[in-house]
This record gives sequence, structure tokens and C-alpha cells, in this order.
Amino acid sequence: MSTTKSAPTGESLHRELKVTDAASFSIGLIGPVGVMALLGVGAAGILGRGATWAFVFALVAVSLVAYGFVKLSRHIAHTGSVYATVGITLGSRAGFVAGWMLFLAYFTIGAGSTIEIGLFLEQLLQDLGVAFAPDWLIVALVALVVVLVVSRSQVHVITRVLLLAELIGAALVTVLNLIVLFRLGTGTAPGGRGLSLAFLQLPSGTDITTIGAAAVFGFLAFAGFEGAATLGEETSDPKRDIPRALKIAVAVVGAFYLLSIVAQTLGYGTSDADVKRLTNAAAPYGDLGRAYVGPWLADLLTLFAIVSLFAISIGTLSGASRVLFALGRGAGLRRGIARVSLKGVPVAALLVSGGAAALCMVIERLTGAGVLDATYWVLTIGTIGLLVAYVLATVGAIRFLFFGGRTRTPKWQIVVPVLAVLLLAYTLFKNAVGLDAPYSWFPYLVAVWLLVGVALSFRRGLKEQVAADLSGSDSTAVVP
Repeated sequence: MSTTKSAPTGESLHRELKVTDAASFSIGLIGPVGVMALLGVGAAGILGRGATWAFVFALVAVSLVAYGFVKLSRHIAHTGSVYATVGITLGSRAGFVAGWMLFLAYFTIGAGSTIEIGLFLEQLLQDLGVAFAPDWLIVALVALVVVLVVSRSQVHVITRVLLLAELIGAALVTVLNLIVLFRLGTGTAPGGRGLSLAFLQLPSGTDITTIGAAAVFGFLAFAGFEGAATLGEETSDPKRDIPRALKIAVAVVGAFYLLSIVAQTLGYGTSDADVKRLTNAAAPYGDLGRAYVGPWLADLLTLFAIVSLFAISIGTLSGASRVLFALGRGAGLRRGIARVSLKGVPVAALLVSGGAAALCMVIERLTGAGVLDATYWVLTIGTIGLLVAYVLATVGAIRFLFFGGRTRTPKWQIVVPVLAVLLLAYTLFKNAVGLDAPYSWFPYLVAVWLLVGVALSFRRGLKEQVAADLSGSDSTAVVP
């Protein structure tokens, strides 16, 4: 039985977090307030008034995927998240590749969230009557600098910033949702709209493949739920607190999404004309706040959507830096990205992560992409990378829990991760086949990144270095 090894000075993170901190990190990384300001509209564009089904499908799928993360985090505690879980369950090279894919997912989703700040800032300025419309790239780069400055803080400061930002925003959106549903139920809603089950009605001709396509938005909405696992070396009792944090994040965010998408769908109305307005909405919170309460709430909600997007950016880039830190430490780069500041922050890895996000922004701007396209493009790339990492982690969970002889997990439970793999594979397929450009190009870009990771995993000595790095992550031997 191995014991946890202490890292050399300058390479160790600080253990100071509790379950609430870890859950806050996951929730902040997801950023549900900012997410529902955009992705509900995307799902409605495919399923119309039945957009709720995209989030139901995604919640079920993410819950199945979360099973593997929860089970493995009871045995494995490491800042690399899937880098460690896959490395221990499927082997060092597979672990390195999984971490490489998660790093891609985090910095691209961070880039997309930062770009989206420009979208809502433009909406807020327009609503306030301010005749100033800065280029989205300038806004995004300035926002990125702010994100990087905040992310240099100690991790407990970061988790509290994320929690505060999301709590205030989520409270406002929840109040709006309840007001919308109350007015619908009491017959006082604008346009004579009422409460009904029409949000469960799918367009004619809809089949499971269409729901699966819309569920991509749902999967993206939950992206980052596993973020607490990157705090495995910064949580006081990770093998107890990380599993709890993951469950809390999925449950709380899932409930928020379902309430929000129902309120959005019924709040706009369920006629064909109403659904079209929803699918073309640039700021659904603002529209509903203005119609059901007043302009002041619309502006406040748009402001907190921006705050939530900052929280997502802080969470994803902080997560990316920790994954990159773990990859660098496993690769033996002790004097570079595998060093931390006196505050316990992997600053070099954070700067590299921020630089990668900035590069994405600049490349997209050079293509002439507008702010909405630039947001969706990079978020789609991040989602594909995340799904690959999830597949590897879930396959690793199957091996570890049911075929490794190292746990007493009931055999019948294997159906849960198997279903998760099937749903993940299907969602990956929907992201790779039958798409129009430029979305048809993104799977190839992710495939190139994957191949680079595979090539790096065969670097001389890396397999042994990764195995040594992971040897103190759990109470079992590392798979060679």
C-alpha cells in the first residue's frame, strides 16, 4: 500500500479547502447564470418549445458520467483530475492524453466565456443608452487580464469569489423565474400567456437524434461539473469532500437549469411566433425581466450575466492551470509550469493557459467572426475535447470499479458507466457527422490536438515519470 508523497518545495499546492469550497469551484466553473443566458436559446433553436428535453437528456447523461467521477474520487486525489483517474485506471500514457484533452477543454471554454462577456456588455450598454460599442476582441482581452489577476489569488479566495458571483446572480434569476411562473399561473402575464405543459411538446417529426443534437447545448451547460476534482491536492479531506462536492454541483445546477428553461419557454410563450422570438433572443434574461418586472431588473440581470461569465472564465482557466501544472509535473518539468507561487498558485501554468485562450480569441477575430459566432465556435471545440476526456475517465472507472479487483462495487452498477459511455459516444458522433462548416472542421481540429497529445505521451521516460507522479494519488498501485 502506497502513501501520499509530499512534493518538493515550490511544487506543492496548499490543502485548505472544505466541501463547500470544492462545490463552489465546480458551480463557478459551470457558471449556470451565464450559461442559461445563451444556451437555452441554442436548445430552443433545435427543439422549439420542447427545449426543456435537451436539459433533461443532458442531466441524465451527466448524472451517469458523474457516477464514475464520484466513485473514483473516493480512491484518487490529485490536481490533474482525469489525468490522474485515467492514468491510474488505464495507464500512464492514457492519463497524460486525458489530461491533455481536459486542458484543451478548459482553456477553450474559458476563452468562449470571456468572449461572451463582450456580447452581454454590448447589450447592457445599448439598454443603458450608451453610444459606445468596443470591438469584442478588445473587451475579451481586457476581461482576460482581469481574470488572470484574480486567478493569481489563493485558491480559497477564488472559490469564494466564484460562489458569491453565482449566488447573487442565481438568486436574481431564480426570483425572475418564480415571478414569471407566478404571473403565468395567476393569469397576469403579458400577452395573456398562461401556465401549461406546452414546454414538454416537441416539434412534429422530432426523434431521438434531434434531441441528441440539442443535448449538445445541455452537455456544454454542465461543462466543468468535474472541476472540483482538480482540487484533489488542495482539499483537506479530498476522498470524502470531492465526491460530495460533485454531487452537490450536479444537483444544484440541474435544478436551476430545469427551472430556468421552463420559465424561459413559457415566459416567451409557446406559439410559433413566440418560439421564434426566443430563438432569436440576444439576452433572454433582459427580455423577461423587462416584460415581467421592469427595465431595472433587465439591466441588473444582464450585469450579473456578465459577472457570471467572469466566474466561468476564472474557474475554467484556474482549472486549466491546475491540469497543466499536473501534466508538467508528470512530464518532469519541475522548473517551469510545475512550480507554484508562495500562495500555492501555479502561476506559470496559469499564464500559459491564459495565453492559449488569448490565441484562440485572436485567431477567431482574424477570421472576421462576430462575437456570437466566436463564442459558439470555441465553446464547441471545448465541448468535444471535454467529451473525449469524459469517455476516457468513464472507461477507466469501469475497469477500476468492476475488473480491477480493488473495490467491492456491486456488479450490477456497471450498467451506469456503460450507459454513460454510450451517451457520450453518441453525443460525440452528433458533433462530428453531418455538420455544416465551420462546425464540420472542429472535430478535425480536436483530432489533431489529440494526436499531438498521443505523440507527446511517447516521449522517452514520460510513462515512468507519470507513473511516479501518480503513485501517491491513491491507496492502490498505478496501472503501468
